[in-house]
Amino acid sequence: MVQSMTNTDTADIDATVKQVAELARAGSEVVRITVNNEDAAKAVPVIREQLEAQGLDVPLVGDFHFNGHKLLSKYPECAEALAKLRINPGNVGKGSRRDPQFAQMIEIAIKHDKPVRIGVNWGSLDQDLLTRLMDENARSDAPKEARDIMFEAMIQSAIGSAERAEELGLPGDYIVLSCKMSQVQDLITVYRELARRCDYPLHLGLTEAGMGSKGIVASTAALAVLLQEGIGDTIRISLTPEPGGARTREVIVAQEILQSMGLRAFTPQVAACPGCGRTTSTFFQELARDIESWLREQMPRWRREYEGVEQLQVAVMGCVVNGPGESRHANIGISLPGTGERPVAPVFEDGEKTVTLKGDNIAAEFQARVERYIEQRYRRNSGSREAG
Repeated sequence: MVQSMTNTDTADIDATVKQVAELARAGSEVVRITVNNEDAAKAVPVIREQLEAQGLDVPLVGDFHFNGHKLLSKYPECAEALAKLRINPGNVGKGSRRDPQFAQMIEIAIKHDKPVRIGVNWGSLDQDLLTRLMDENARSDAPKEARDIMFEAMIQSAIGSAERAEELGLPGDYIVLSCKMSQVQDLITVYRELARRCDYPLHLGLTEAGMGSKGIVASTAALAVLLQEGIGDTIRISLTPEPGGARTREVIVAQEILQSMGLRAFTPQVAACPGCGRTTSTFFQELARDIESWLREQMPRWRREYEGVEQLQVAVMGCVVNGPGESRHANIGISLPGTGERPVAPVFEDGEKTVTLKGDNIAAEFQARVERYIEQRYRRNSGSREAG
């Protein structure tokens, strides 16, 4: 499942509802929201109601640190409105307060029949546990590197907290674990060992991945390895948005990772060549961009109306070298003329050339053919308006 998290002040109900709705419509199947004070806790049921009024039943996960036990106790309607609680065992309390405050949150989850994600983060690791393991390692005849001890503390914190939750009465299948790191190789190492040592569902994410291409590449490098090994049940791409940038980008990246690996399908895929000296015109680049944006914009409607449309493969190619061949391999493809080639663009559907487009309206005509192909190729869902 694809997951994301809001970055609004949860107490700002209008802003939070708006962003949750945007994330859900972009394809986030779970959305986490911060619950850090009383105003946020009081806002959660209202947020839930307003989302449902829009027809959005996306599950909300409450993210709790430090004072979660107090907020959930004082505002039971907050706990009831949430689909899941996220608890960081490194931030539930210090010293003698840690165990009773953790137990209090688990007991509240049991009372309201809510699953729990126990989310360990290397930036807020249980320091008492880490100190104890470091001291034991220092006394060992064959001490390990400090890095390995930190990994062990992460894993022990997650699994130990899950076992304690089960002792308190939370069913094992109500528990999800995560051990988030910010370095690619560290994340891979920890999750491989976590998967080896437990059977709890695992939430994947490279924390503090960063901005832009750096965050996308690092997240993809780490998560693709784990997903290929069958590790992971939910996924989040923790991108820092550009100033004014859309929060939904992290949802799209998560979907594209899963779809590129053949694990799930979310939206029709566009194959487009990178361009070379044969494609000095930018027309095919613009068409590929416009087609990809148009396909994603149509998907909310198409997903409701056409069964399996997310499997569609589209090709937008720039010259005669690979254009016709790649277009034949796609469900529907267009081969645009390269530099010096005849100003015509053959369209292929299911391997056969069906029409040759020319003139100033190639983009609009190709979009119309894609729409017609979908209407003819994919079976209408029984709930679509045309099917009654």
